[in-house]
Amino acid sequence: MNASPRVLVINCGSSSLKYRLLDMDGERTLAGGLLERIGESRSRLLARFRDEHGELAENSHEVTARDHREAFRHVQAALADYGRPDAVGHRVVHGGETFSAPTRLDSAAIEAIREMSSLAPLHNPANLTGIELCRAAFPDIPQVAVFDTAFHHTLPPHAFRYAVPEDWYLRHGVRRYGFHGTSHRYLAERAAQWLERPLAQSNLITLHLGNGASAAAIEKGRCVDTSMGFTPLEGLVMGTRCGDLDAAVPLHMQHAGGLSAAEVEHALNHESGLKGLCGVNDVREILAREQAGDDRARLAMDMYCYRARKYIGAYSAVLGEVDALVFSGGVGANAAMVRARICTGLERLGIALDAEQNRTACGEAQEIGQAGRPVGVLVIPTDEELQIARETLAVAFAP
Repeated sequence: MNASPRVLVINCGSSSLKYRLLDMDGERTLAGGLLERIGESRSRLLARFRDEHGELAENSHEVTARDHREAFRHVQAALADYGRPDAVGHRVVHGGETFSAPTRLDSAAIEAIREMSSLAPLHNPANLTGIELCRAAFPDIPQVAVFDTAFHHTLPPHAFRYAVPEDWYLRHGVRRYGFHGTSHRYLAERAAQWLERPLAQSNLITLHLGNGASAAAIEKGRCVDTSMGFTPLEGLVMGTRCGDLDAAVPLHMQHAGGLSAAEVEHALNHESGLKGLCGVNDVREILAREQAGDDRARLAMDMYCYRARKYIGAYSAVLGEVDALVFSGGVGANAAMVRARICTGLERLGIALDAEQNRTACGEAQEIGQAGRPVGVLVIPTDEELQIARETLAVAFAP
């Protein structure tokens, strides 16, 4: 092992491969990048690296990556100057009821992840591709799976079960699993540090707001409820996902609209949410259109913020006492106007923003709540790769 352990984090998607190499002594990024459009005629590699002054620089160029194997060769080339990592951490979307913690990968664990592919058919097979490529490249290096669902394993049955026939749960695993768990865990730990109190004594509501969005209720450091459910479709209004929806709507669109099940699934995941309401899913563009008087954009943002505010109210009731509300994700960490609209009317719950602090908060951890209020309001940029690296290091070299 290097004097300063290095962890390579891999996030392998169906047409993308994201990577980051971290020096864990100082939790410093040595290199990273994203290779997109795998399988297309031309792929694109955005690579970050340390320049001669030790500063992170980046470049972007087209490459040929007809499959993930070719893509991984480009990643290996980009990391060639840094030597071999000491451990590899893999993001795996779905751990089902089997995996409640990061797990060292062996043949049994890999087979269990494969068996859960029916629960995440767009994600787990791609995650497994990354695992197989890395095990072939680094056969003697410990590799760890970190699951998006693991942090939500502490949900009690009254929160994770659906009121559907028992057989659906027992035979088909129909229950709330929750996602973005690595982000929510990171935010909970950072918030507790900011509040200068043990995580085990902290009650938090965390909002991961991006193109995908979710909320979590964290009681004494343990997740007790979360907005995403059996799939990442449930919960908040998202960029292209509908969020909470009457279960009869898909059936109605099949019967009355003549859509197939696949067409309904595609529409709810890729053509709904903000995009369904106003035609685009970029919040920056929607806010600009709203200020120009676009009624569809205004409705989209009203619904986006209203749904988040509803979950804050619900989770305040679940927790009883809240120490802090945490905003994160691309929207939550950067869109002051969205944060302000979400928090409007929450004064009776002890939540109110300092307008100037909220306006200037962007890109780094900051308190934006009014002084003297019982509930702190924090902006904390998430770092899922760092969290994966921390959990990988702890498992890979556990005594």
